[in-house]
Formats: sequence, C-alpha cells, structure tokens
Amino acid sequence: MNKRAKSSPLLFSGSDWNFKTLSRTYDAIERVALDDLRLDVYPNQMEIISSEQMLDAYASIGMPLMYQHWSFGKHFIHEENLYRQGRRGLAYELVINSNPCIVYLMEENTMAMQALVTAHAAFGHNHFFKNNYLFQQWTDAAAILNYMEFAKTYVARCEERHGVEAVEQILDAAHALMDQAVFRYRRPPRLSSEKERNRIRERLEYEEQSFSDLWRTLPRRKETITPSEAEREAQERKKFLNLPEENLLYFLEKNSLILEPWQREIVRIVRIVAQYFYPQRQTKVMNEGCATFVHYTIMNTLFDRGLIGEGAMLEVLQSHSNVVFQPHFDDPRYSGLNPYALGFALMQDIERICMAPTAEDRDWFPDIAGNGQWRETLIDAWANHRDESFLRQYLSPALIRKFRLFMLADDPDESTYRVASIHDERGYEKIRSALANSYDVGANRPDIQVADVDLLGDRHLRLQHMVHDGAVLAEQGREATLRHVRRLWGYDVSLAGIDAESGRQLYEVTATER
Repeated sequence: MNKRAKSSPLLFSGSDWNFKTLSRTYDAIERVALDDLRLDVYPNQMEIISSEQMLDAYASIGMPLMYQHWSFGKHFIHEENLYRQGRRGLAYELVINSNPCIVYLMEENTMAMQALVTAHAAFGHNHFFKNNYLFQQWTDAAAILNYMEFAKTYVARCEERHGVEAVEQILDAAHALMDQAVFRYRRPPRLSSEKERNRIRERLEYEEQSFSDLWRTLPRRKETITPSEAEREAQERKKFLNLPEENLLYFLEKNSLILEPWQREIVRIVRIVAQYFYPQRQTKVMNEGCATFVHYTIMNTLFDRGLIGEGAMLEVLQSHSNVVFQPHFDDPRYSGLNPYALGFALMQDIERICMAPTAEDRDWFPDIAGNGQWRETLIDAWANHRDESFLRQYLSPALIRKFRLFMLADDPDESTYRVASIHDERGYEKIRSALANSYDVGANRPDIQVADVDLLGDRHLRLQHMVHDGAVLAEQGREATLRHVRRLWGYDVSLAGIDAESGRQLYEVTATER
C-alpha cells in the first residue's frame, strides 16, 4: 500500500453506524468506483435487513418478490437451524440483478463491513450485471421485479381459485425440470412490458372461459403407412415443432395438450425464473472475482487517502482473507476451488501481466502483456467472457503454479486415478483446458432434448439424453423426473440414452399412466 494521506477526516470511526454514515461512505466509495476504476453501474437501492430476513431471502432463491412454495419453507427451516446452531454463517449482503440494483445489507454488520459489502455488491456485482454480455442478452434487469410481482400475485390468485394442492402439483413438476428449462444456444424471449403483461392476463382470462379440449376428440388414423411415408411425416412433424428442443419446460408450455391456461402460465413463470439465473451459473468465478477485486481495490484506495482508519482496514483485510481462503486438496476443509479465491487471483494476475509482465507472460499473452491498461483490460474481459472462456483465455502458468494445480485421469476401466498433468511446461495447456471445461455449464449438465412426438397420433413424448464419457443418469432420479414430465404432458413419456460418440442406444425408460 502507498503512504497514507493524512489531510482527510475519517469517514467513520468505531463499529457503530447510522444512515448518515452509510450515505457519506457510499458517496466516497462511488467516487473511487466511477472515477478511478471507471465502472458503469445501475442506480443502487440500498436496504437494511435482519438475519431472519436474510434467511428468508436464502429460502426464496434470493428474490425480493417470490411466489409461495413449500420447498422455500423447508429450505428456510434448514438454513435457520444451521445458523442458530452456529454451524453456518450468513452472507454479509445480497444483491439482485435488477435496475435499480437492489443491495441488502445485514443490520448486524459493523460499519467497516457495511463499507466492504457496499463496494463489493453495489459496485462490483452491479457493474458485472450491467455489462457482461450474458446478462445483457439473456436477462432484462429493468423488467424482472415487475414480472416477479406479477408472478407472485398470479400464483396466489390461482391458489384461491383452484386450491393450493393443485397449484403445488404444477409447481413441483416444473421445479423438478428447472435444470432443463433454459435456452443454452439461442436467445430466449425478452420479458414482457407492462402492456404485454396486461395482454397476457386478458388472454388467460379469455382462454379459461372458452377452453375446450378438442385434441382429445380428434379421430385416430387407422390406414397403413409405409416406412418412407412415416419417415417423411416424422421429418415434417419435427420441422413444424422445431425439434429437437433443448428447453423442456418451454416445449411443455407451448405444446402440452392437458395443461389448462393457468397451469401453462405457471410453467412459464418457473421457466423464466430458471432462465434469469442461468447467466449467474455460467459466471460464478468471474462475478465473484470482479466484486472481490473491486472491493479490495476500493477499500485500499480509501485507506491510502486517509478516509478509513487502521482498525477498520484490519477488519476489512481479515474478512477479505477469509473470503479468498483456498484449502489445499488434502485439507479436510477442501471442497473444490473457491470461486472467490480463483476469481480474485485471476483479476490480480491480469493487472500484474498488464503492468509488470515476465518473459513468460509476453509469450502467453502478447496482446495484453505490458500494455499498462489493466483497468481497460479487466473491463473488457468482464464484459465479453463467461467462466469457461475467461479461464481458457487468461489462466496463466504463474497462477497454475501458485495454486499448484494438477489434472487427474479418470479411466472407468482402471481402479485408481492417475495424475495426468502437473504444473510444469508440458502440463500448463492441458490443465488450463481441463479447468476451463469443468466450468462449462452447458457441457456439464445432462444434454436432454425433446426428440419427437406425434400430436395427432399416440402423443408419446420421446426424450433423448446424449451420453458423454459414459455418464448415464442415476436410475432413481431419472424415473422420478420422468414422472414429473408425464404430469405436465399427460401421455406416455420415454427417455432414451444415446451414446454421443457411437450413436448407439444405451437404455430406454418409459413413464406411463399409473
């Protein structure tokens, strides 16, 4: 740290805080964030909440407005018991990807912690939410809060009209399919504006009044169809239905023959919530790394300018060190790579490469090594990457050595693991590629798609799971999930496991009416 300035008065002293102190500190943090780091953020809405309110936010997946479901209450009780027993702490803050950006601060925090989490959430996460391409393309920060208010009101109205049990059955089935309810490879529809939501309400009310299950009365064809005709009809059918379809809930919402309009809208609500969180799952390392780097830089800048005292800075550094602590692989506390530790180290390493590169850095990163523009480099990286591509682009040999990374070969035909690569000249590329692949959410989630269905025939819904590296679905979970699909579809549903390399069918299971 640089020699401290002593001319400015401290923003705060001691651990106590009030709203005037919070406001004064926020203004100082904002000046550093915007003027020094050149961040671009949504307007912030800061709210103080209790520990119980934080637990409630945990239970409802972090949203300030959320429909009711029994699983949220179960999650709340679980988290509360762990917290009361001292077995789990609570986050110091919670931040919502919305415009304005909502930041919740724990009322139990000391003033030093309030300053730290303000820098972390209100400017670090906020900047990332606003500027990263995934959030820009796949979420609508300006509409999410209004949409969630509509969703909460709509589900409550359905419970009044159709009964809690009927609504929960639909929610249970939709929640079970949330991992298969996102668009991975094409941009999802944008959230509706207020005018569009009013149109949806009017359409739903009209459909509920005039709904007629005409599909059930269609006669079944009995004439013999030749194989060539059947193949041609299957191709036309798939083209008409845009098959294969990766988003299972989207397909059920649009094509299920048994869902009533209110049930269809609930399925859509769950699907939109799943899509809203999908970019966050793809950018955990980058998002936390950005926020941690921002709070560390801002708090050090405030200390260097004499705006916070040594006691407060020691508290900040202690909390920061706990956040970025990375146990070794043989430590009992090890549970994988800490996204805060890895992300923060990556951001600091990029700054080092830009400002003081080694000969090795110049070989690996000729475009940024020694450019002297670490702010611009980081801002560009935060905007244009997700975890997988970010690691593939910026993980350096120096950082691989620092974390002592190595790669295991997992051969199903062998009874033991084998160390395939270590942090040396021959292993850098393989380790970087393997680590990047492990953060590819799309590649690490089961690839299940709607393969075919004949709406005018037996209506048998055929799903296909592309099996990679022999990783088949667990039998118990697979069959339970198929039952949820059948509840929303109403007819037989089958799932075929296909080997991605050979195209050979490995298994097929069917969920029929019980």
